[in-house]
Amino acid sequence: MPISPSEEWKPPADAWPAGYILLLLVSHLGLPYFLLSANGPLLQHWFSEIAPGKVPYRLYALSNIGSLAALLTYPFVVEPNWTLPIQSGAWSWGYFGFALILLPIAYKISRLPIETMSTESSESTTEGADEAAPSWKTMAAWVALPAFACIMLLATTNHVCQDMAVVPFLWVVPLSLYLLTFIFCFDGDGWYRRGWLGWMTIGSIVLISALQLLGGMLDIAWVAVSYFGAMFFVCMICHGELVRLKPSPRHLTLFYLTISAGGAIGGLFVSLVCPMIFSQYYEMPLSLIVAFGLAMYVTVTSVEKQFGSVPLWSMGLMFLGMLAMLSGQLRGFQSDYLESRRNFYGVLNLGQVPTANGESILAMYHGRIMHGFQYQSPEKRRKPTSYYAEDTGVGLTMARVPQAEGKRVGVVGLGAGTLAAYGKPGDYFRFYEINDDVIEMAEESFTYLSDCLAETDIVLGDARLSLEQEPDQKFDVLVLDAFSGDAIPTHLLTQEAFEIYQRHLADDGVLAIHVSNKHLDLRPVVLGTCDQFDFETLYITTAPDAATQATGSQWIIASKNSQFLSDDAMQSATTKLGPKMVYAKPWTDNFSNLLEVLK
Repeated sequence: MPISPSEEWKPPADAWPAGYILLLLVSHLGLPYFLLSANGPLLQHWFSEIAPGKVPYRLYALSNIGSLAALLTYPFVVEPNWTLPIQSGAWSWGYFGFALILLPIAYKISRLPIETMSTESSESTTEGADEAAPSWKTMAAWVALPAFACIMLLATTNHVCQDMAVVPFLWVVPLSLYLLTFIFCFDGDGWYRRGWLGWMTIGSIVLISALQLLGGMLDIAWVAVSYFGAMFFVCMICHGELVRLKPSPRHLTLFYLTISAGGAIGGLFVSLVCPMIFSQYYEMPLSLIVAFGLAMYVTVTSVEKQFGSVPLWSMGLMFLGMLAMLSGQLRGFQSDYLESRRNFYGVLNLGQVPTANGESILAMYHGRIMHGFQYQSPEKRRKPTSYYAEDTGVGLTMARVPQAEGKRVGVVGLGAGTLAAYGKPGDYFRFYEINDDVIEMAEESFTYLSDCLAETDIVLGDARLSLEQEPDQKFDVLVLDAFSGDAIPTHLLTQEAFEIYQRHLADDGVLAIHVSNKHLDLRPVVLGTCDQFDFETLYITTAPDAATQATGSQWIIASKNSQFLSDDAMQSATTKLGPKMVYAKPWTDNFSNLLEVLK
């Protein structure tokens, strides 16, 4: 205690992110988490000793109600109202309080005579007292069922929340549904009905497959609902079948240890293995194919139990459903992209953009977010495009910033390297990029960097950590372009981060902050932080233009150089914010609030 990592735990630039995060979690949260998890089976074992004749497994449902309550309250109640040190301290006191609550229960258990405990156990579970150890097939099912449920959860979350509908907090929905399936299945035998759940699972997967065959003709909200519904039904089957295989309380601890291992295996497979073996989120169609087979097995066994054999109409429906499912899911393995790469940070795609005038354009996508494109014709390939066109905030800044002896430019976020198009002889451009796949794609598939007339450097690693460790760069322009994607790196918007930016700016330097985002309005936070550092600001927006392939953009230009900010071209391009714009409380390394900037 406390569980918060110290400054020494900041990762080096060449660290493997997944491995480093695992190491961080194990070293700071591993022991208390292990002890808390171990108390679940322990308390249920004690319950079976103290209350003979009562089944302890319902306590697992109550435990998951607690998990669900924590999930729903943290991002919406705890995080917006308390800083990280307060949270860490409160967690430590809560942990201590939990230990105190355990003491009287442990004392009561210690006072029970051993003979009494043995007698009560045998009386409460006469059948379980003589029960042999579970077979390897049963234990394999204890591992496989929760592992597949976890795979289904993560595959659905990745596919919907990163690849289809990039909406903040949307990931809460599938995780809540996943926890609900534990609650329903372990609460009692009344929730899990094999027959209708099998048919519902088959129907939901067939619906998803039909939507894929239609090519996404429906609204994205309905598509997300269909995926979340299918995930819920599949997890209900997995956890329902798991409960049907639960042993007597005699083998309770082995049961929980095994299903915990299954969940961990499923999580490791999607988080660590899939990015290494797949270039897209292929675990989604694969999971749906396996889930369809599982649902068919559950449905057939349920129908056989009801009718004695499988009716012809039932077999016909399953066969037609299987054809539709396979057709739709096999389409999930097809892609119109020229190239796809996947790593810890997600999926990068390279594709052709259709244009009305037939020009060839090559674009880089991270999920559904475009991170730059380039004209392929020789006469246009050095033209800055998308968010960085000449009439955008950053384009105007590049054209008008003082450059008597060549300008020094720092860029956080490489993308396709579009900003290199502004480089002139004598200039120096320094790009900071965390994703090595982005660097490779920018260098191999786009020519902005190779065509650049300025000297260029690329620094691999987290931009803030790199800037923190570097000597003062004296940038004339520092561009922050890391906020248009699905995951907002809040540590680049804190007061501590702006202290680093200010240190690296020249005396008359300019900070250009790209705040275009579909779901978040970052202006109140950025403007509030700029005000803290006495930066004057301009807000410059451009509208999308299909004719020129220009992307709409929003830039905040901040500087202490009044002469630059009063330039006629800069002033005429400025959009007035209006009296309703209220600056937000600046974020810090210990406090951020995404809820207040949610559109």
